[in-house]
Amino acid sequence: MDGFIGMTNSGAASKSCSNAAETAVDANARLPGFFWPVRVYYEDTDTGGVVYYANYLRFFERCRTEWMRSLGFGQRELAEREGAMFVVAGAEIRYLRPARLDDELRIDARLAGRFASYVVFEQHAWRGAELLSHGRVKVACVDAGTMRPRRIPANLATALQASQPDPTASPMTNPTAHRTAAHSN
Repeated sequence: MDGFIGMTNSGAASKSCSNAAETAVDANARLPGFFWPVRVYYEDTDTGGVVYYANYLRFFERCRTEWMRSLGFGQRELAEREGAMFVVAGAEIRYLRPARLDDELRIDARLAGRFASYVVFEQHAWRGAELLSHGRVKVACVDAGTMRPRRIPANLATALQASQPDPTASPMTNPTAHRTAAHSN
């Protein structure tokens, strides 16, 4: 997966270094704000050879971090330049199917809500078209020195919002959304 290009829903690419009824694919879920590939390694699995449940949170974290990096906002630079850090304030996750050793997963993230001092991300773990896990993660912005809540830097909030899919668009009515979905498979 070296040289993978992470995709935003707008079709913009970012070069990265080196993604029953409940598993039915919803058109909006297939059009995330950003997606990131993950290969399941031995260290990610339990003794049964399936991904240990807590590792999905690690996969989700990597996706959010790489999305911010693709928008030009590295964690360290934000702390140094803006005095802002992010902490997980809450997480809710649902496990539907197991991922196994050597699986290639696609992790996606999009904004479910944006507020002055925190954002809520909706995230999914996919193996091909099969939904394995989904959740919501509340991430709060804090002052790097005091660890007290603070406003999200305006330039980051604007960049995250701009990279979001048009909620009224569908792959059938928005050719850009359809093209992005086709490239994300």
